Amino acid sequence: MESLLSSYKADKSWCVFLDRDGVINSRIDEEVIDTPEKFNFIDGVKESIAYFSEVFNRIIIVTNQQGIGKGIFTELDLEQIHSKMLAKIKQKGGRIDKIYFCPALKEQNSFYRKPLPGMALKAKKDFPEIDFRRSIMVGDRLSDMRFGKSVKMITVFIGTDRKVVADNHTLIDYTFESLFDFKVFLEKHTIDSQNSR
Repeated sequence: MESLLSSYKADKSWCVFLDRDGVINSRIDEEVIDTPEKFNFIDGVKESIAYFSEVFNRIIIVTNQQGIGKGIFTELDLEQIHSKMLAKIKQKGGRIDKIYFCPALKEQNSFYRKPLPGMALKAKKDFPEIDFRRSIMVGDRLSDMRFGKSVKMITVFIGTDRKVVADNHTLIDYTFESLFDFKVFLEKHTIDSQNSR
């Protein structure tokens, strides 16, 4: 596992892709996050994104939002949710370079809905400097892992289900309980890399 990030340095050449629900904000069972009031950050996320802002070239959010396709909420509702999220991240010294979302229903098999790579390719078009082999996909669903692997990213699974990890070891490169735990790992790894120079 260490060898995957052996070339990682805090040199701003890397990009991190983040899933939203379950990584940045808490899931509410299967309830849809359709208002800003329902959006609640997971502990340590804002601090983690502030750290990522110092060491990553790009920070991209990629999120499936089929609630729009189902008519549960609108793109304007989603924009309001994300405005609140971005403001809170900025208050902590963090940034998000761009948010990509797919409103399509699962059964539509949209190229822009994870696990298909459409949102990653959109990001690459908008930010040509992105190198997927120097990119990390962080998510809490296997669809996130498949999305990352489809373009050769390193994958980070957020969760505690050991069976899911064991059964899908070809999709999952790293596992952490939270985004904050991943941030702590990167801090230590970066220090170790710098000390070994």
